[in-house]
Amino acid sequence: MKTELFEFDLPEDRIALRPVSPRDAARMLVVRPGDQPEFDDCWVRDLANILGPDDCLVFNDTRVIPAALTGIRIRGEHTARIECNLHKRLDANRWRAFARPSKRLAVGERISFGTTDESCLMGALNATVEDKEGGEVTLAFEFTGPVLDSAIAAAGFMPLPPYIASRRPTEIGDAEDYQTVYARTDGAVAAPTAGLHFTNELLKELDRREIGKTFVTLHVGAGTFLPVNAGDTSEHRMHAEWGTITSAVAELLNAKRAAGGRIVAVGTTSLRLLESAADEDGKIHPWSGDTDIFITPGYRFKAVDALMTNFHLPRSTLFMLVSAFAGRENMLKAYGHAIVEDYRFYSYGDSSLIFPNARS
Repeated sequence: MKTELFEFDLPEDRIALRPVSPRDAARMLVVRPGDQPEFDDCWVRDLANILGPDDCLVFNDTRVIPAALTGIRIRGEHTARIECNLHKRLDANRWRAFARPSKRLAVGERISFGTTDESCLMGALNATVEDKEGGEVTLAFEFTGPVLDSAIAAAGFMPLPPYIASRRPTEIGDAEDYQTVYARTDGAVAAPTAGLHFTNELLKELDRREIGKTFVTLHVGAGTFLPVNAGDTSEHRMHAEWGTITSAVAELLNAKRAAGGRIVAVGTTSLRLLESAADEDGKIHPWSGDTDIFITPGYRFKAVDALMTNFHLPRSTLFMLVSAFAGRENMLKAYGHAIVEDYRFYSYGDSSLIFPNARS
């Protein structure tokens, strides 16, 4: 499909630079295409009133690591400031990263992270550029395993999305705000932002109402922020992300659905992992590995019955995904409603709860 079909005008003041507090005070647009009414303006804290005991929420428990690194490259007497965003771990000491400015880097050169001062390189986190392809590099670090993890945690900072980072500096509060309250498995370099709206109080209320919930893990990569620059969706390459679904979780979800319940994915990351693990009959299997699934209109959903997600960028893979789930025209209309009603967009913005087209 032509990527221009997923374009829409978004006023810049709709981009949320900070989250609301408390988290569940965010607004939530309920979208039921083909139903009456099609749109219902709610709040995230209303979720327990909308769902029921037959439903099961699927959360992504990945934890964001401080994957944004700044350092210097030394080439003889010449130095250059380099910024890198780690986006995929390859093994115990190697990461793929987006580098800027990448033109100042050559294969074999070393970068010292954690410092921007050539006279003070003691304790720096050093890496060698092992490979380079456009703005992406493979970094081989001198440390390995848990020691490397600790060094990255000490030298790095929270990698805010570019549409926020370009408009304000990272703040102390981002370390908590850009992390779900249930995050527990280190490895993401971007937050599963639909989950940012949940508070411990809301989770307890869901339990009190006996609404099901379970957890999967998908380590979100920085590639989630990349625009689709290709003219056609068939020409776009997705970055692979590592995820896992345990046997116990797969059995629980299959039992829920067999009993007539609905699987509600909290975020596009949970949805993409569930769809990767489902067979053609909709049965979810245990999963561990990379997925680069790219969902566009025409895709037949097998494992997910509803989707809770934030409002996404024009021409993004995520807007294409929600368009596949509920229909492109329906989602363009829903986003138009959200813009008119002053909903806040993107990672720190408001939420939506989307159901498939009722006429399908």
